[in-house]
Formats: sequence, C-alpha cells, structure tokens
Amino acid sequence: MFWVLLLLPAWALAGTACARLCLTAVRTAAAVTADAPAGLERELTLYEAAFLSGGPGRVVDLTLVSMARRRRLLLAHTGWVTVVDPHGRDEMERSVIGAIGPGGQSRIASVRAAAAAADAVRGLAERLVDAGLAVPDGDRGDVAAAVRQVRLASVAVCALGVTAVSLPVPPDVPRRLVALWFTLPLALTLGCLVLARMEIHPYTHWASPAGQRLLGALARQADGTGGTDGERMFLTFVAVRGVRAIGEPDLRAAFAHRERRAGRPGG
Repeated sequence: MFWVLLLLPAWALAGTACARLCLTAVRTAAAVTADAPAGLERELTLYEAAFLSGGPGRVVDLTLVSMARRRRLLLAHTGWVTVVDPHGRDEMERSVIGAIGPGGQSRIASVRAAAAAADAVRGLAERLVDAGLAVPDGDRGDVAAAVRQVRLASVAVCALGVTAVSLPVPPDVPRRLVALWFTLPLALTLGCLVLARMEIHPYTHWASPAGQRLLGALARQADGTGGTDGERMFLTFVAVRGVRAIGEPDLRAAFAHRERRAGRPGG
C-alpha cells in the first residue's frame, strides 16, 4: 500500500494550494470592492483607461502613439523613436521625452521600459488605487503567486500519480483504481484553475470590478460609435485594445520590432 503514502501528499498539496487561492481571491475582491466608492459614475481619461486595460506599458504606448499622430514624435518601423517637439504638454509626455534622453532618439523598447517605471505612471497608478478602480500591486501579486502554486500542485499530483501507478500494487488493487484516486486531487486543482481563469482573471491584473465597469462602458463606446472626434476614438481604441489591435502596419511594426535586429535608426 505504498501508493497510499503518495496519495496523502498529493491531497495535501492540492488542498493547500486551492485553499490559498480561494482565500486570496476572496480577500482581494473584498479589498477592492470596499475601496470603491458607491455609485461611482465618471468618465475615465485615456491614460486611466490605458492603465486599467494594460498597465504601465499600455500607458506609455498610448502616449507614444498620441504624440506620433500629432507629429511630435517619429516612430520608425525599425523600432526607434525620434523627438520632433521636445516640449511635453502633460506629465506623461514629459516623462516619455525624458526617457528618450537628451539625444532625442532612442529605441522604443528602452523608452517603454524607462517611462513605465517613471513617477508619472506610478502617480497615475496610485490615484486609481485610491479611487478603488485599480488593484494594488500587493494584491495582484498575491493572486498571481497563488495561481502559480495551484499549477505547481497540479504538476506534482500528476508526478505522484504516475509514480504510484508504476510501483508494485497488491493483486486485489487494480491499477486503474490507484489512478482514479489521484485523479481526484488533480480534478480539484484543474477545476480551481478554470474557476480562477473565469472569475479572477478579469480584474486581478490591473482593474478592480469598479474599474472594469467603467472600462466596459468606454470599450462599448469605442467599438460602437465612430463619433465626431475620430482621433479621440482612435486613441481610445489604442488605450483599451492596445497597439497590436490597430490596423496601421507601420505603427504596429514599430512596436513589434525586436531588439535582436541590428542597425542604425531609420524610417
């Protein structure tokens, strides 16, 4: 009955991981719901929508695209950005220009990394958290760590199950019965991951439930109406969907460019 000794840690790993994920998800949901003002009704700015949709990197992408559309930056398909107008009109633009550097030209990937960690984006994140629209870093990290633990538990249960089935068993114990016992903790972990994907994933990356509601309204506006201000609708689409979702090949190529490509800035 050595397989029983393997079944016990399988259940312990599965139960502990799933319990941690459930408790973390409940605590996070309660925290962000408690922080959100009742009956919150307001429109998100484009920067706020970008952060809630894709985090700091999306905010920088929106800023770069916005400035490029106004011919204040040049975004080359080779992955370089060049400053045309060095005077930023708001804190986010000044942050991007500062990340490009005094030379007025830099790789987009480097600018995105530097500007995403700058004070302007951190301040935006703090204001959204204070308003109950964004999930705090700590809570978001706790849920991600709990999900990783459940995934590792699933792998461990599979490994223990394979080991148990491969070991000698008493003649009166069918191997399929041994396998069945290990499918139960495996089903628990996989079911927990499925529920996490459906219930936790939408609001534990950046936006809280309140932030998701405002984002949903903005997304419907961007998708459903052309509006009289086509430029703003375009930027709204970038903020909510990201650069990869837009239909401009040159712009997408500039952001999709990889650092492994050598060469001088061009375009």
